[in-house]
Amino acid sequence: MTPPRATMRLQFHKGFTFADGAALVPYLLDLGISYIYSSPILTARAGSMHGYDVVDPTTVNPELGGERGFRGLVATARSAGLGLIVDIVPNHMAVGGADNPWWTDLLRYGRSSRYANVFDVDWEPDDPDLHGKVLAPFLGRPYGEALDAGDIRLTKNHDGEPVIRYFDSEFPIDPATLDGPDGLHGLLERQHYRLAWWGVAGDEINWRRFFDINGLAALRIEDSAVFEATHATLFRLYADGLIDGFRVDHVDGLSDPPGYCRHLRRRLDELAPDRRAYLVIEKILGSGEALPTDWGVDGTSGYDFMNEVSAVQHDAAGADCLARLWHDLTHRPADFHAEETIARLEILEHGFAAQLNAVTAALHRIARSHRGTRDISAAAIRRGLVALLSHFPVYRGYDAGSVRSASDQAAFAQALAAAKQATPSSAHVTLDQLGRWLGGEPGHKAANTRFQQLSAPIAAKAVEDTAFYRYGRLLSRNDVGFDAARLGGSITDFHRDCADRLARFPDAMLATATHDHKRGEDVRARLAVISEIPNEWAAFITKCGAIDTPKPDPADEIMLYQMIVGAWPPQLDPSDAPGCQAFAERLAVWQQKALREAKLRTDWTTPNQIYETTARDFLFFLFSKQSDFLPLARSFVDTIAPAGAVNGLAQTVLKMTVPGMPDFFQGTEFWDFSLVDPDNRRPVDYQAHREATGQSWRDGRIKQDVIRKILTLRRQAPDLFARGDYSPLPVKGALEEHIIAFTRTHGRSALIVAVPRLVHRFLQPGDGLALDPDCLLDGTLLLPEQLHGRVFHPVLADGETLTAGLDVPLSPLFAHCPIAVWTTFESA
Repeated sequence: MTPPRATMRLQFHKGFTFADGAALVPYLLDLGISYIYSSPILTARAGSMHGYDVVDPTTVNPELGGERGFRGLVATARSAGLGLIVDIVPNHMAVGGADNPWWTDLLRYGRSSRYANVFDVDWEPDDPDLHGKVLAPFLGRPYGEALDAGDIRLTKNHDGEPVIRYFDSEFPIDPATLDGPDGLHGLLERQHYRLAWWGVAGDEINWRRFFDINGLAALRIEDSAVFEATHATLFRLYADGLIDGFRVDHVDGLSDPPGYCRHLRRRLDELAPDRRAYLVIEKILGSGEALPTDWGVDGTSGYDFMNEVSAVQHDAAGADCLARLWHDLTHRPADFHAEETIARLEILEHGFAAQLNAVTAALHRIARSHRGTRDISAAAIRRGLVALLSHFPVYRGYDAGSVRSASDQAAFAQALAAAKQATPSSAHVTLDQLGRWLGGEPGHKAANTRFQQLSAPIAAKAVEDTAFYRYGRLLSRNDVGFDAARLGGSITDFHRDCADRLARFPDAMLATATHDHKRGEDVRARLAVISEIPNEWAAFITKCGAIDTPKPDPADEIMLYQMIVGAWPPQLDPSDAPGCQAFAERLAVWQQKALREAKLRTDWTTPNQIYETTARDFLFFLFSKQSDFLPLARSFVDTIAPAGAVNGLAQTVLKMTVPGMPDFFQGTEFWDFSLVDPDNRRPVDYQAHREATGQSWRDGRIKQDVIRKILTLRRQAPDLFARGDYSPLPVKGALEEHIIAFTRTHGRSALIVAVPRLVHRFLQPGDGLALDPDCLLDGTLLLPEQLHGRVFHPVLADGETLTAGLDVPLSPLFAHCPIAVWTTFESA
């Protein structure tokens, strides 16, 4: 298989089926896409808009068109020369209803079920009342109240079988338990599950979930039988030649991510030895963490690149000013790590106490088994675990049961040092012992696995789903896989990361937008401009602060202002009442989610309607005729929008030209000013995308035009982009730290790329995107000797050819476009 040149991520659901995807093939081909990158295709919960809640892995989702529809999509794609990559979900399945036959069988027969080993259940937890049972925390109120109110009933299902019904939820009954004189409660007590209020799950659950979601049960994919059963349909479709590759969802949730990836690679090679599947994983890398090269994968799904390109577009010099402003106005921590630690501690105690207790118990058993450690109490172990987990710098470690690798040791050492700093010296002996048990010495695989499978969801929930909604120094640096503590990066950092990717994972997926992003790629690109002008941002916030009406907390107020100016549609005028109302409605959905994810004044489990109403009313007041906010906001948007658009084009071009394989999320060929899901999964107007021509920058057509031109070039010279050398180019002059420049060379083909960064003060006055000619006058690009004398042609704009010499002036490079891409082809 030839690695993809470019992928387009399509979100399939009952409103956008395989047939709809097939209809897009001509457009995707024209754009330059080589592979469709599909959301999960196996049967998910009815009405699912994403497909990650699989209930039957043995069938293709009928709501999407079933297997027949899938084969039709593939046939259409193949006829146009397009391949297909499928997202797979090995970590969990949806449970809690009657739609998952495997889970239903587990509840009916317990440990005797043929699916008892499928789900990650602890059948012998410390709670004796749960021995041999599964906690079923699906009741809306405490069990006794629900039972007394008649909410729980004995009835029959559509097949005439006796079942327990709780509103729309249905629970099976073990036939052997039906004969009993002690009423409904007695019948329930004889089942292999214990019905419970959802609120006890965090404290008492005895099976692993996806994060803290009761409706998603984790799988024991490390069991070879479970691996084969859950992958059978996908393997059959791959063996039939219908699927070319996979993206693995949430690999860090598995007990042994490296082992799973290697197993998957082996099975795919066995199924089709004449071709090699493209295989990437959803893996969030911590600061300084590198993906090992021996997992058998082609790289990550691209969050690391999102972080790298975002960092280089932010001005690190603005960090202190923005942090002081944030802290002074909100009294929240100025440092992200402090906010993260608070969130980790809260998440550990409130959402994962049961898992934490399970790890504690496993380690305490180890302690009691040796006379030298038997006096280490369970309470001391638990406190030590909390200290370690609240400072763990990466998602998790790997290779449980063996001595930690060098990379894992570096992460653990960092966590251990921070844990010791945060605890009294009396706790340090226990912390050191935990270090030995958790990978400092061989053995203890079960306990270590439990620890690793706890650290990953703690990181995800505490960082992405909590601290990112509490810390608002600049929201463009708060996104999936981002290092929010680091506002900006250097050109040197960016070049180093690109060269490393070429050496280690040249086919890794490069993303700038995903189905999980917190805000659209062009929202981030626009907000990045604020890092260049922190004083102007402070002045804008001061003016907004004078608005006299009831407001939410300062932190929520400031984050709202960022989202308004960041996501403001380029063509929206403050006088357009319907347009402003529609924008406000979208922001209101984001605002509610942001407030609840922050978990400070309201949350998902116990919503504070009074506070949420205050925040919503404030938002709509800003967009009302009674407020002077809209002209003020539009004026600030006009200040940052042109530089933001240049950033958006630059990040798009970098994604298509640096080492790696560019992925495009559906609809982002135009400007992506989407908010967090579900906003980023709104229907795409593909008709407008098909009909778009020209290079208007405000409506986004310029972005689509740039994408088409460079993807066309990738199609013409695939080896240049897939395996071409990557060489940074020095820039001399006033723009030395403001131009990211490099060459890609392969044989006699060559590419010169130069994109600006931190360009706010270097743009030509007016409404356009042109760089100020005066700023370009003394600037030159230094080219390597092997390119001297070669004739280069502009890719993105009409213009004269360029003959390469030692010093190439910047002026002709950027004469017609703020992004410079030049190429040359010569036969060998």
